[in-house]
Amino acid sequence: MSTMTEFFQRNLPHYHIANATYFVTFRLADSLPIETWKKLQEEYELEKRLLENKFQGNELHEERYKTQKRYFARFDALLDHPKDSPRWLAEPRFADIVSREIHALHPDFYRLYAYCIMSNHIHLLIDQQNILKPPPPKKGQIYTALSHAMRLLKGRTGYACAQMLGRKGAFWQHESYDHVVRDEKEFERILNYIANNPVKAGLVVRWEDYSYTYINPDLQ
Repeated sequence: MSTMTEFFQRNLPHYHIANATYFVTFRLADSLPIETWKKLQEEYELEKRLLENKFQGNELHEERYKTQKRYFARFDALLDHPKDSPRWLAEPRFADIVSREIHALHPDFYRLYAYCIMSNHIHLLIDQQNILKPPPPKKGQIYTALSHAMRLLKGRTGYACAQMLGRKGAFWQHESYDHVVRDEKEFERILNYIANNPVKAGLVVRWEDYSYTYINPDLQ
């Protein structure tokens, strides 16, 4: 694995390492109230600043990692129990489009390990070993192999789903959550998390019964 980390900033920090395995979560536009999202962000940033005053070095790195896990768990719990927000992906006509495009980008843009399409968000586990470099960056934009793949996936599916809805405007929230999978133990934990997300949300009893969960057969 390359030690070169590519960094760029939008609303959240994204550290994209070449040839890494990634856990990615992206969601529908307006799937969380702005006030809820801002509050979660502010609490997360505050907790990180407190950690920086208390820890340093490897200890700081580990505490940040634990904080990130807690933050993501709260974020995902909110998405798993939506109230007055879009739930387009609960409809097969939209979920089928997304599923088809996720598979279409394998293996040229990533190696697909697993995904789960929930009513308003998607969990994706992919590997970018030996993926070709993305096109040269446009003015004011920075592309990594991961951001390029996500741009294609969200662009293609967002356009097709918006056409089906007969409306303009964003289908996906601009931001995605992406996390570098550190080792085999974490890979297994994330794989189980993705598979069991519909179970945790109360949609099925067994993960195998959910129509829009995929685990690469090579992993089973």
